[in-house]
Amino acid sequence: MSVDQKVYVPSQPLEPGPRYGILSGYEPGTRTLEAGFQIAPPFKPLPVDVVLDKDVPVTLRDGVTIHVDVFRPVGTEQVPVIVAWSPYGKGQGTSASVMGIFGLVGLDNGTVSGLEKFEGPDPAYWCARGYAICNPDIRGVAESEGDSVIWDRQEGRDAHDLVEWLAEQDWCSGKVAMSGTSYLAVSQWFTAAEQPPHLAAINPWEGVSDVYRDLVMRGGMPDTGFAEQLQDNSFWGRSHREDILAEAAQFPLMGELWEDKIPDFDKITVPAYVVASYSNTLHTQGTFRAWRRMASQDKWLRIHNSQEWPDYYDEANVEDLRRFFDHVLKGQDNGWEQTPRVRYSVLDLEGSDRVNVPADQFPPAEVTSTTYYLDGVARTLSTRPPATESTAGYAVGGNPDVVSFVTRFETETVLVGYPKAHLWVEAQGSDDMDLFVLVQKLDAHGTPLQEFTVLNHGAIVHDVTERGASILRYKGSDGRLRVSLRHLDEELSTDDVPAHTFDRVAKLVPGEVVDVEIDLLPVGLAFHPGEQLRLVVSGRSLLGTMMPGNREYASTVNAGTHVVHTGGHRPSYLQLPVLTA
Repeated sequence: MSVDQKVYVPSQPLEPGPRYGILSGYEPGTRTLEAGFQIAPPFKPLPVDVVLDKDVPVTLRDGVTIHVDVFRPVGTEQVPVIVAWSPYGKGQGTSASVMGIFGLVGLDNGTVSGLEKFEGPDPAYWCARGYAICNPDIRGVAESEGDSVIWDRQEGRDAHDLVEWLAEQDWCSGKVAMSGTSYLAVSQWFTAAEQPPHLAAINPWEGVSDVYRDLVMRGGMPDTGFAEQLQDNSFWGRSHREDILAEAAQFPLMGELWEDKIPDFDKITVPAYVVASYSNTLHTQGTFRAWRRMASQDKWLRIHNSQEWPDYYDEANVEDLRRFFDHVLKGQDNGWEQTPRVRYSVLDLEGSDRVNVPADQFPPAEVTSTTYYLDGVARTLSTRPPATESTAGYAVGGNPDVVSFVTRFETETVLVGYPKAHLWVEAQGSDDMDLFVLVQKLDAHGTPLQEFTVLNHGAIVHDVTERGASILRYKGSDGRLRVSLRHLDEELSTDDVPAHTFDRVAKLVPGEVVDVEIDLLPVGLAFHPGEQLRLVVSGRSLLGTMMPGNREYASTVNAGTHVVHTGGHRPSYLQLPVLTA
């Protein structure tokens, strides 16, 4: 059983430090925070009186007790409640680490009250508009009992029990929703799949939906730098926490342990307002996967052009979310049903992005998947296959250690949807290959174009994104695959989005040439006449780490020379989603 495969290590207690906020301590009781209350000088004061029920015990189905903070409007009117489920401490909104993150991305700490969970809804806004906010310390965190897990169906069951407990409180209308970014988004997939009767809506704002494929083994490679940061800096408590790095080392193939960390998308049926971006190398793939596969009939997708934290706290976006919640949780006839099911963005990377482009689906119906063939001699991409077979390659660890192919667009061309690479490859001097691919936009003169996703464009952000922190600067659509794990999942794969089983290893033999399909992150990208697209293939990560300070991935299987075959019987190609209308 997967539960027997889990590895646990002792947790560290939550103690004063950079992640310890003003409300982190265990102080059960109810108090009223009066209008004008300010938790600390940088933060927004409360616009209305708010009741704080602090460290309320909630007993889960297996007898474990967790503790939650509830912020709710003063008065006797019953209100809906929004849950912010994560291992991040209830008081972390005022911690030095969260304040530093706001500073890094260019957000004023006065944007929020400091009462919110990191990456969660702000009680100052929502309580003033007739909602309660529930900030739990989940299983194993702070004073809550039990052992912590990381993104797991266990969390779905725990959150199910909290949803039902909240619905029974005398101040609650019986309607419960969830909202938040990153971890707070991931937990919503798992909770909704458990189908708690009183869960009325979810709002996942970017988050992984498959721990194996998105977090620890993307492309079958053990790239665990961010997982290490998550594991070592989040699950502070009195018991034990799951050691996902040890699990990845012991169980490098897909199996029951990892399957338990994929939500049952077919059981996600509640109304959902999903928010995604093209640029988050941790969250993008998982958010779009969940959007495609979830069974909800009432689901809306908005694809923004920035980074999740500035987008989540943007005033217009918060108001947009309130319209959704007002409609679904309060039954208001506010026209939300007329909101396009999809609103996508088109990046320009030259200051003219388009946002909120309406569509009925993603990709839009007007998109045509178009094949661009690689030519190993001319190093071009063309809709016509090359007449003769040829090769192009690079020496692992050499200079250069990449091989690229370029096409120039003579007319306005817009890509919206899912790119993929279909490559015929050979490893000379090794029995395996870690392959990284990147689709870049170049200007008419061949200069790569990039775009910061955050408000801060200062020197420090330049430094940290130079060869890492890929979620803060968009450099193009990337994909990766360990070639020995190339076996496709016939049930999940589509013509646009290949999916791999990752449950078997097929090493290469000398002289063997194999074809592989590599899914790239979805795109919305405009090319003006004369501008170019470059496909880059390499044996090293082309974007670097996901976040500043993460440990960089170094391949343990690459050696010798990587060869890409093109033309003839081995027509390597890049498939692009071209908007034809």
